[in-house]
Amino acid sequence: MDFKLLYKFFEGFATEEEETAIKQWLADSTENEKRFLEERRLFDAILLNTEVSVVEQNGVNTAFNISSRRSTYLFQFLKIAAIVTITLLGSWFYFTQINKPNRFIANQVISVPAGQRLNLTLSDGTNVWLNAKTRIEYPVSFNDKERLVILDGQAYFDVAKDKDAPFRVKTKDGIVEALGTKFDVLAYSDNLQFETVLMEGRVKVNVTEDPSQILILTPNNKALLRNGKLQAEFVDDFSAYQWKEGLISFKNEPFYQIMKSFEKVYDVKVVIENPKISNLIYTGKFRIIDGVDYALRVLQKDVKFVYNRDTERHIIYIK
Repeated sequence: MDFKLLYKFFEGFATEEEETAIKQWLADSTENEKRFLEERRLFDAILLNTEVSVVEQNGVNTAFNISSRRSTYLFQFLKIAAIVTITLLGSWFYFTQINKPNRFIANQVISVPAGQRLNLTLSDGTNVWLNAKTRIEYPVSFNDKERLVILDGQAYFDVAKDKDAPFRVKTKDGIVEALGTKFDVLAYSDNLQFETVLMEGRVKVNVTEDPSQILILTPNNKALLRNGKLQAEFVDDFSAYQWKEGLISFKNEPFYQIMKSFEKVYDVKVVIENPKISNLIYTGKFRIIDGVDYALRVLQKDVKFVYNRDTERHIIYIK
């Protein structure tokens, strides 16, 4: 089997004839099935030009060596700028059983660690950006009635249009439904904040614990949960949602909330020992690549505080 053809299939560019050839190759032996799964793991885990990727599966780290004959080809395809831990439950189960009436469609889970971001394309063509410390679960292939993903964290969705199969994002606090649109969902399970911002199209938002609470959003509006009540607000500035471009933007946000953002994007813990500055309001914008020290020094120009770093424990103390 030409491994370039497999990667073409993983990217969703294989023709019908090529998919048939891969299916026949898989049916020839269980060894081919194992090889297919191994190549899929490599495809999902490789970090651009690295020679070894590590996939964490069932709590065990497994290293996969990437031969030079395939790493160049993978480099051309993958645009992943994140260290991603992936639990792959077996995409080949779906492909090999595609003609069976009760086929099992495997789910894939991707977790993005602090300090990283990830861009991926789902099987229906939907483009997704995942922010730091975000977990998403989705089927290797969607069915023809519903496109459901489960999100813990923050993600931006550019949804492929399919009027017969609504696209749904399920979170701890709410469900967002769209047919074809662009929107941002903020729903970290360790945070009380749930928010959906609509850039294009139309979405429906309801509350997980109270499905009767429903909002239909139009562009430049957001839905947010306050004290258990779903509310709508107009959005006139989308700069706060530029995280996928590598920016931290905030407008009239308290200092402690900005520090929570720093914790995610810089993979540190921030301890505010000076309560007087916790609720001070800031407006600003930083490039993530400039680093946390630069961001803190800029903030120090408006408010006098000092900070110390425990580099071994990745903790910043603000006094």
